[in-house]
Amino acid sequence: MQKFCPRCLLSEIDLEREFRHIYEYIEALPEDLKAPRELYEERLAICKNCDELLSGMCKKCGCYVEMRAAQKKGYCPSEKHHW
Repeated sequence: MQKFCPRCLLSEIDLEREFRHIYEYIEALPEDLKAPRELYEERLAICKNCDELLSGMCKKCGCYVEMRAAQKKGYCPSEKHHW
């Protein structure tokens, strides 16, 4: 699987490919490392209501929130630790 490029300009990114890579990453996570679906959805709902969310990325750490939320040991990087 190819790595993501957090330092690329939007004009340089193939967005469809980037989205596909995000979901391929999530699907490829071993089950023992993957958060249960209900927890994943709960985390994303919290992120969707957070002011630090920008175009699917967390402004606090620069991660794609869907990738972070999919990890069992994932956590909210905000000082408030929303999840």
